[in-house]
Amino acid sequence: MRSLFSFLPILLLGALLTPFCVAQGVDGGVSETLQSIYIPPMLNAPFTAVVHTEWAKPLPGAGSYTLVNQRQVARDSQGRIYEERWLLVPKGGKLESVMNVIQIADPNAHTLYNCFLLRSPHSCTLQKFAERALTAYIPPVLATGHLAGDTGFTLHENLGTRSIQGIDTVGTRDTTTFNSGTFGNDRAFDVVREFWTDTELGVNLLSELDDPRIGRQTFTLTDLSLSEPNPELFELPAGYQVVDMRKR
Repeated sequence: MRSLFSFLPILLLGALLTPFCVAQGVDGGVSETLQSIYIPPMLNAPFTAVVHTEWAKPLPGAGSYTLVNQRQVARDSQGRIYEERWLLVPKGGKLESVMNVIQIADPNAHTLYNCFLLRSPHSCTLQKFAERALTAYIPPVLATGHLAGDTGFTLHENLGTRSIQGIDTVGTRDTTTFNSGTFGNDRAFDVVREFWTDTELGVNLLSELDDPRIGRQTFTLTDLSLSEPNPELFELPAGYQVVDMRKR
């Protein structure tokens, strides 16, 4: 239902996971990124909210371990988008999350700033923001039918309406079945995405991804306010050097 877009590679920075222990000269390991919610640059649809992320990753023997964070997001009437990025940490653990990136996107000036709080010296990179300001946002719909090359099948379902925090949302579920051998898999498996969307804001108040390759991811918006956000959110942090990546 959600397509990748020019903002996405930057969004992934905030969810970068670092191994707990990295030994020099040791083979193996993996770095992972988490795709969070998509906020379209809509005009005249301001809001602020807190995004709660929970990622339950599978362990052998039907166990799991869970990573969490929460972060503030906002959009003003001009379509500008403010997003904080906080590190994912173990749920219920002693490790506290910290904010590592602030992102400010302007669809009118076509600018995207990524300000890195944990780097020294402090700096913001400036890149082109390719998306245009929208008067409305209609999410793409995954059509029911066979995948190309007979590699599987997709099923799109409309789930009706549901009240979340007193707001009416519209629900959809997309189930994609991948046949055996599609990705080197020795059996077929399903990937299920479920969204509950505030159509006036063009944002999912609740979204879930269930994928046996990576586990279960849940994104929940709380503390939703439809007032104009504080304009200071869209100002760069004081004293940060700007590195213009558009010239490279």
